[in-house]
Order: sequence, then structure tokens, then C-alpha cells
Amino acid sequence: METALAADARPSLKFPAAARERIAIASYPFRDFIAGREDSADSGKMELKEFAAHVSAKFNIKKIEPWSAHFRSLEKAYLEELRAAVAKAGGAIVNIAVDGEHSPYAADSAERESAIAFSKEWIDAAVAIGSPSVRTNIPQARDSKPDVEHTAESLRHVAEYGAAKNVVVNLENDNPVSEDPYFLVKVIEKVSSKWLHALPDFGNTLAARDDEYAYKGIDGMFGLAYNISHVKETEVGDGKDKIAHVDLAKTFGIAKQHGYRGYFSMEWDSPGDPYAGTAGLIEKTLKNLS
Repeated sequence: METALAADARPSLKFPAAARERIAIASYPFRDFIAGREDSADSGKMELKEFAAHVSAKFNIKKIEPWSAHFRSLEKAYLEELRAAVAKAGGAIVNIAVDGEHSPYAADSAERESAIAFSKEWIDAAVAIGSPSVRTNIPQARDSKPDVEHTAESLRHVAEYGAAKNVVVNLENDNPVSEDPYFLVKVIEKVSSKWLHALPDFGNTLAARDDEYAYKGIDGMFGLAYNISHVKETEVGDGKDKIAHVDLAKTFGIAKQHGYRGYFSMEWDSPGDPYAGTAGLIEKTLKNLS
């Protein structure tokens, strides 16, 4: 009965109105400075539990979006320690960016089940650390092309689990093959769950496609967004020969047109110093939200 009630309900996050309070810092751009799962304890890199206090001191931002590769473990004790460290810093986690290897649209049903189980595991982690949402990814399948029906069926199970746990599930326009924005819109509309939403990334599609295609895709994503988006100013394409330049005013305008009230996570992903890049993104975000 609890699951049925949760599935019929909808997320009820209370978003801040102040521009600075709507900004979060993603840990992904700082991957050269934060210890990953494979790094030794004496690597000299900062631990994820230190990140909230670090960005608060560096940028005067209290909200973070950790990347799954920066979690040392999903054990209860580790997650409790992380949650306590964020709280001590006066911070909050607004989303977990989760990257896995199993495809939810694979022809192999066992592969699809593995993708579902993986996402559920991170939903449990979100509950443990107090994150209201996860961004789960859609890796390319080895045995099939992107398939709306298979993807929707897998993510329906994930969204139902998220509903039961009060955790929103987000999909990002990242991989240009299996996470194309138009494909994701079809999947989200097919699932038709209040717990499955879009995570619009400002730069990823621009790096892979022409401007008209990209901005229409971003518009479609913001039409289905709820609590999280990724702000970028430039993005390097896979071929390294294309650098996309984001029209920030236009993209923030799209968000505003759709009445988007969620968070803007700074995800500087260009060559150069991520600290300087993130500081610049914050300044320009504040200007566009004023």
C-alpha cells in the first residue's frame, strides 16, 4: 500500500527563491583533486566528505552534487559519515550524478535487470545521505540500438522504486547516442511518472550537434525538468575538434520560460582551472538569475 500511495503522489521539494541559494557545485569538474574509488587513502587528494566545506569556503555555495565515482563505498557507515560532514558544513546535497555500465535498453533481459538494480542501489544511497534525487545514466548497449520501449520499461521500475523512497530520478542529455535529448523526452513521456524527470545540461548536446538541434533539445528537456540542471559555458566535443560555446542568456531564458524553479549545478567541463572556471560560472549564473 505504501508503494502505491507513493507512486500516486508527487515530489514536494521546496526550492529557494534567492539566486545564490539555487546554485550547487558538482564534484565532477574537480576529479583531479578529489579521491576516486580507486585512489589510495594516502593519495593526497581530498575526500568527498570534505567537499561541502571546501566549496563553501572557496565559493560561498552551500549545496553540492557529488559524482558516484567519488564515493569510496555505499556501506551504511560511510554514507552516514558523508551525510554528517555535509551537515556540519552547513551544506546540502541536491542530487547524485550516477554513472553505471549496464544499459536499461539492452536486448539481453539480464543486462536490463542489472541496470535496474544498479539504479535502485543508488536510490538507497540517496536516502542515506539525504539527497532528494539521483541522475542515472543510460549507457550504450552492446547488443542493440537505443530503444524507447525497453528503456521506458526499465526506468518505470526505477521510478516506482524512487517514488517509494521519495527520491526523484533524473535523465541527462549526455551521451549523444543513447542520451540524446529527443530520445530522453520520448522515454520520460512514455513512462509518465511524476518521479522521472529530465536533467537539462547546457553544453553536452551543443558539443555533439548543431545549435538549432541542441537548443530545441534543451527546450524539450526543460519542459520536463524538476529539480536539477547542469550549467556549462563551453564544452569540448568527443572529437576534440569542436568546442561548443553556450549562449547562457538564451539557455537561462529557456529555463525561465518553462517556469523551472530547481537548482543550477555548476559543472565546468573545459580545459583549464576548474576553480577559476567555476567561479566565473557562478558569477554569470547570478547575473542571469537576477
